[in-house]
Order: sequence, then C-alpha cells, then structure tokens
Amino acid sequence: MGEVDTIVAVATGPGGALSVVRMSGPSAFEILSALCDGEQPVPPARVATLRTLKDPAERSAIDRALVVRYPSPASYTGEDLVELSCHGGWLIPALVCEACEALGARRAEPGEFTRRAYLNGKLDLVQAEAVADLVEARSRAGHRAAMSQVERGLSRRVGELRASILHLEALLAHHLDFPEEDDAPVSVDGIATDAAELAGRMVALIATAPEGELLREGAVAVLAGAPNTGKSSLFNALVGRERAIVTAHPGTTRDALEAVVQLRGFPFRLVDTAGMRETPDAVERLGVEVAFERLTEAHVVLLCVDDGAPPREPSFLARVKSTPVVVVRSKADLRKQAPQSSAPPEWCADVVDTSVVTGEGLDVLRSLLPSLVFRGMVQAGTEQPVLTRRRQTRALQAALDAVRAFHAALLSDVPPEVASSHLKEAETALEDLVGVIAVEDVLDAVFAEFCIGK
Repeated sequence: MGEVDTIVAVATGPGGALSVVRMSGPSAFEILSALCDGEQPVPPARVATLRTLKDPAERSAIDRALVVRYPSPASYTGEDLVELSCHGGWLIPALVCEACEALGARRAEPGEFTRRAYLNGKLDLVQAEAVADLVEARSRAGHRAAMSQVERGLSRRVGELRASILHLEALLAHHLDFPEEDDAPVSVDGIATDAAELAGRMVALIATAPEGELLREGAVAVLAGAPNTGKSSLFNALVGRERAIVTAHPGTTRDALEAVVQLRGFPFRLVDTAGMRETPDAVERLGVEVAFERLTEAHVVLLCVDDGAPPREPSFLARVKSTPVVVVRSKADLRKQAPQSSAPPEWCADVVDTSVVTGEGLDVLRSLLPSLVFRGMVQAGTEQPVLTRRRQTRALQAALDAVRAFHAALLSDVPPEVASSHLKEAETALEDLVGVIAVEDVLDAVFAEFCIGK
C-alpha cells in the first residue's frame, strides 16, 4: 500500500448541533496530543474524555470536545484512529480539521476511511459497499439488507459457493491421482452432478440482483390513465402531502411529478403523469409525451379509472407488456353501488377500489405494490443475501459461466485435468467479488461513491 499518511475529515453532516471529526493514520495520536497542547495526559483508549482543542498557531481555544482514541489494530480502519465530538455548525468542525492539517494530517478523499478498513482486512469489499448502502438507505428494507451485508450475510454465501468449488477441485484431484480406485469418493458423473447443483445455487443468488439493485435506486411506480381519473389525488394520498395540484378541470397535470415513498418498508419512486388523451394544447401534449416516456421506465403501473365497470386494456399499455399493471378504480366513495368483484383480466395483476376521501383501498395498494415488485424479498425476507450492485452481479455471472463450462466439459468427455481450468476461473471470479484480489481501478470506482468522512 506504500507509505501511509494521516487523514482527517468531518464524519457527520453539515449544520447539526454536534459534529464528529475523524482522524486516522500513524500520526493520529501525536497530532491529538499537539492539538490538546499537552494540557493533560493522553486520553485512555476507548474512553470518551473531555479536552480543550487549541489552534496550533495562535494557541487559542477552538472548542471543548469529547475525544476517543482507538489504537491499532482494534479500530474501524485498523490504524490508530481518533474521533473528536465537537460542537456543530459550519465553523468549528472546519477549524478543527484545519488545525489537524496544520499539524501534519491531510484531508481525506471520499470513502478513504472505509477503503483503509478494507485494505487493512477489517472489511471485505462486499461489506465496504454495504457501508455506503447503509448510509444512503432510503427505506427500512434497504437498511435491513445493508445491515445483513455489513454483518457478512452475502460474504458468507459467496464463501459457501467458493468452498463448493474447492470441494469439486479436491474430488477432481483425487480422481486424477487414483483413477482406478474402486472406492473413489465420487465418479466423474457425480462431480458433474455436484457442479450442476452449484450452478443452480449461483443462478438463485443472481436472481436476487434486480430486486437488490432496486433497494438502492427505488422502484418506479407510474400513475397513468385518462385525465381527471384521480391520479393526482392518489399520488398525494400515497405521498402523504399535497405535492400535485388537484382540480376538477381535466389536464391540470402538465408534467411528471416524482416523489420517493416507502410502501411497507420498500422504496418506490412514485410518478404522477399527465392524463393520456389527444389534445390540441401544445403544453399538455408535451406532458402526455413525457407520460409515455415514464411508462417505459416503470416497474409497476397504476392504471387509474374513475368508474366501477370491468376494466378494459388501454392501447398505451402495449408499451409495457412485461410490466405488472394494477387497475385502480378511484373515487369509490362517489359510486352508489360497489362494483361486483370478479377475477382481474389477464392483462392486469389486480383491481383495487380506492377512495382518497375514506382511505378505502390505500392500505391494499401499499401492500400489493411491494409484493409485485419485490416479490422475492417479501417472501424470503430482506435479511436474506442479495446482490445490490452490478459489479457483484457481473462477478457472480462470470463464476457461473465458468462452472457451467466445467460441467459441459465433463459431459463432453474433455479430460478432467483440462476441464479443471474452468474451476480456477470460477474461484478467481468469486475472489474478485469479495475483494480478495485488490484491483486498483475497481477500488477507485467503489469508493468514489462514498461520502467524505466515511
């Protein structure tokens, strides 16, 4: 890793009542001692101690702060680390960082503390990515999944897959060493069967990737339909506040409005669109075009209608044939007679009667949408390992391709010693996934997404 310097950064958001300044590296304790002007002995390890922090040039007090010392290697970064809890705002944390810099530290780059934790073996790469997911989590489901990753949920699953590859290699090696043994642990056909089972487990984990990535980004739920069918009222009700203008005049919505909401703990980007109709109004027509564009991005469509008649599939849904559609019969409080219940048409996932006045059907929608978009997680729970990043998916897919190539080679009577090269490829791909092999370009891409101070 080369010569390591000491880094410093504010680890909390700006403007709060309290701030934490974090410093890590070989000179952290020496800088702390100078910062405290030797007024008292160095604070004991892992004990919060009140100290006066002083400007190194003017010797004037900057602040009274709680100081905690974490000696290497038992710290977040694996290095000597100091955390200074000072008063917040903008000025005091900046002055503390400037004082540390004047004493020999340098400002940390985004994600540099966690990068050092990874390089010092405190975290693997999957855990490091989960730290960023934890900080950025916008939903309870995202938080639970990130915590599972931080606690090595996915890392353990990848470790199990790698152990299975090593087991296949061991069986293959025994077969090559003792090909004529009657009591060999397993035949070539048995090894091929084990490889197929391993590939199946990899396929199951890769299948979690679409939902796992949506935990970070939020699933797009588009409200669509003709003008004045209650889209904006439903949007406001699900958001919990008046975001969209609602009037009795058709065509009020001219652009797509978006808001991030949690539905049963899962993140959704709710999009209210202009009513779908032919119109001479140039501005409204642009809004309809935007609505069509947003439909193509949808992970679920809420088709709003304002009567209780059996729903008919509108022509514009031809654009989203693979996207689940929920027909929302709005304004249920205005209908004198409730519509007769019947099975949803084949082209839609369900039909829900709603009223933003009485609240009818809103809880049904809040439960239904996650079950359509995050079906696997709703069934298995968000604590189960999932792939949350494309880098993870690409690495696991490379491992799967190699295992499948190994399986195909065995079935094609390729010599086992030649087929075994595919297992080495699979093993390397899994090591890439958890970061056993540190590739600088990959690390730069991963940690560039972090906030400074983390």
